[in-house]
Amino acid sequence: MIHGFSSRTLLSVCALSVAGVLALPPAASAAGGTASGGVAGAGPVAAGGAEPTPGGPRAALPEASLLYRPGVQVRLRAGAPRVPSVSALSWVVADADSGDVLAAYAAHRKLPPASTLKTLFALTVLPSLPAGQEHTVRPEELEGIGPGSSLVGVAEGHTYRIADLWRGVFLNSGNDAVHVLASLDGGWEATAERMQATARALGAHDTHVRSPDGYDTPGQVSSAFDLAVFGRAGLHNADFARYCRTVEAQFPGGGGWTYGIQNTNRLLTGADGVEPYPGLIGIKNGYTTNAGNTLIAAAHRGGRTLVVTVMNPQEGGAFAVYEEARALLDWGFAAAGRVDPVGSLDALRSRPQPGPAATPTPTPTPTAVSAADAVAVAHTDEPDGSGWGSAAAFTAAACLGAGGLLLARRRKGGRGDTP
Repeated sequence: MIHGFSSRTLLSVCALSVAGVLALPPAASAAGGTASGGVAGAGPVAAGGAEPTPGGPRAALPEASLLYRPGVQVRLRAGAPRVPSVSALSWVVADADSGDVLAAYAAHRKLPPASTLKTLFALTVLPSLPAGQEHTVRPEELEGIGPGSSLVGVAEGHTYRIADLWRGVFLNSGNDAVHVLASLDGGWEATAERMQATARALGAHDTHVRSPDGYDTPGQVSSAFDLAVFGRAGLHNADFARYCRTVEAQFPGGGGWTYGIQNTNRLLTGADGVEPYPGLIGIKNGYTTNAGNTLIAAAHRGGRTLVVTVMNPQEGGAFAVYEEARALLDWGFAAAGRVDPVGSLDALRSRPQPGPAATPTPTPTPTAVSAADAVAVAHTDEPDGSGWGSAAAFTAAACLGAGGLLLARRRKGGRGDTP
């Protein structure tokens, strides 16, 4: 701890100092004549129907509207691999650091998100609740859980750390854990409203939140584009990255005993015969009757981090969502540097207007670090179990990089916590 400051205060001060630098999205230019749309397995067709010029310098980033067009959107350079044919109703492949969308299909199609919506829940609520805080569950906090919901086993009268509940959310997709956390953050309806505001601030305009846990609810939709936005934002938060890549954990059962829980993301764990993906960071899978299988997956390889979203595959059975995500990740890594982006995950993000009357839009940036750095810190322990140690360390590092000089001494001791 820095003398005279709490780690939270340090985080806030330093984040304000560097937010303008870290949150800057890539500059977007108007679409040039090489913006293209095509079908899976076929080369792109340039505006006006002509074939694009192979090779050459990177083309200008097209307008956001390109991602609203039908068909596969991709701009291949010479030698780039063709996009794999997948059956999902909607999908996106994007670079997690730059936000460039490398390829997409029906990116803004509004579909039920299932439990992938829990990523937006985490982005909204994680910063408000210190992981080391303990809470004894009240009966009313478990009311209203939808029938057939996935549960981690939260029980009334039992005491849990916030970190335990987050592991229940990320690993077991526990709607019971979501209900308790939402209660602590102002209640079910208030949390849904805050999630909606978070989505808008991030530029996720396809998302309409009705049930914070992702349970099938009339009018609740998102899109592959929006889910990619949420996944990317999560990777830039060290605590989110740590939770979403956790494979196994112990969950309190009451009376001092615990039981094991395992992440249901089979591309991460290799369960049920699904081969684990090398370099996979995780993120979130989901399933409901209306949504089918949905998945946000991210992987790191060769200095690059990709995020892929797959919504409701129409062929291949229950595990097709993992195999289609695998094919898109493989393509994304193979195509790196050999495609021009078809859009940006930052394209619709709120930006304050210049001038004295401008009112900044509150955009959630709990821990603004690169995706690669967040993944790296996700492998480390939290000294105090609070979830704030890594945030302060990364933000201090950012301040140093910006020219500030800060020496921090961290209090040692306490049992390590690995979310």
